[in-house]
Amino acid sequence: MKNASDAKKSPARPPTLEDVARAAGLSPITVSRALNTPDIVRPKTVAKVKEAVQLTGYIPNMLAGGLASRRSKLIAVVVPQINNSMFIDTIQAISDELALRNYHMLLCVSGYSPETEADIVSTLLSRRPDGIVLTGIHHSSELKKCVLNAAIPVVEIWDLTPTPLDMLIGFSHEKIGNALARFMFGKGHQRFGLIWTPDQRAALRHKGIMDVFATHEGLTFTDSHVPLPATIARGREAMAQLLDSGEQYGAIICSSDTLAQGAIFEAQSRGLRVPEDVAVIGFGDLDFAQCTLPPLTTVKIDRWKIGQQAATLLADKIEGLPVAESVVDIGFTLIERGSA
Repeated sequence: MKNASDAKKSPARPPTLEDVARAAGLSPITVSRALNTPDIVRPKTVAKVKEAVQLTGYIPNMLAGGLASRRSKLIAVVVPQINNSMFIDTIQAISDELALRNYHMLLCVSGYSPETEADIVSTLLSRRPDGIVLTGIHHSSELKKCVLNAAIPVVEIWDLTPTPLDMLIGFSHEKIGNALARFMFGKGHQRFGLIWTPDQRAALRHKGIMDVFATHEGLTFTDSHVPLPATIARGREAMAQLLDSGEQYGAIICSSDTLAQGAIFEAQSRGLRVPEDVAVIGFGDLDFAQCTLPPLTTVKIDRWKIGQQAATLLADKIEGLPVAESVVDIGFTLIERGSA
C-alpha cells in the first residue's frame, strides 16, 4: 500500500539539459554548445557531454535547437520504391555519406504518384529538414511551390535537366534509349519486342528508342506494357504474350533487368536459345545481371555515386561551402554480355 509521501512524489519526467550539465559538471550553456555546435567546443568537453548524455538518457530536442540554429540535422529523402533493387544502393550511399557529415536521413516512399509525392514533401517540410532529395524531375506544381517557398537545398536524382529545382545528380534516359536501339541495330536486329513499365523515367528511355527507330526503315516492333512494380514474374508474363502473338522477335528490349530476366526465363522455357533465337537486353545492371544464364546485357548506372554526390552537394550547400556544379551528369555504360 502506498504511503502519503509516495502519493506526493512527482511523476517521472524525461531528463533535461540541466540534468546533463550537472552530470558533466558543466554549465547548461556549454552543454548546449557541445550538442548543437560541437565544432567550436573543445573535443574533451564534447566527449564529457556525450558521456553525460548516455548516463542520463537525455534526448536532445532537435526541433527546438533547430529553431535557434536553423539546423535540424535531418535530410529528407523521397524515393518511389524501396522494394526495387534499383534504388537500394543510392539510398544506402546517401545514408552513409550523410552520417559522415553528422546528418541523419529520413526516408519516405512516394510510389509513382505526383500527388502522393507532394503530400509527403509537405508533411516532411513541417519537420524542418535541412535539405531534401527528390527522385526524378517531374513533380506537381504544388510540390514545386512548396519546396521553393521552404527555401532549403534540394537535390533531384535519377534524371537530367538543365533547369532543376536547385541541384541535380543524374543521367539522360533518352540517351540511354538511343544507345539501346543503336546497339541492337548494330547486331543486325530488325524485329523488336519492348517490355515496358509506365513510369516517367522509363517513358523517356522508350522515347529515346522510338527516336532511333524512326530513322530506320523496314523494322517492326511491338510494345508490351506491364504495371509497376517491375518484377521477374511480370517480365515472364509479358514475354509470353509477345510470343503467343505468333510474331517472331529478333530482340527484346526491357525497361529493367528484372523484366529482362523474366523474359529470358520464358524464352528458355519454350526451348528458345538466348541470344541465338532471341536477344534480350535490360537496364540497371542489378546484382544478378552478371550471374544469369546467359549473363544479361544491360545499362550500368553508378547508383552508389549518385547517392554519395547527392549527399555531398546537400551538406556542402547547407554548410555554406561552394558548390562547383549544380547539375552533374554521371553518364551510363552499356555492358555487353551473353544475352545480346
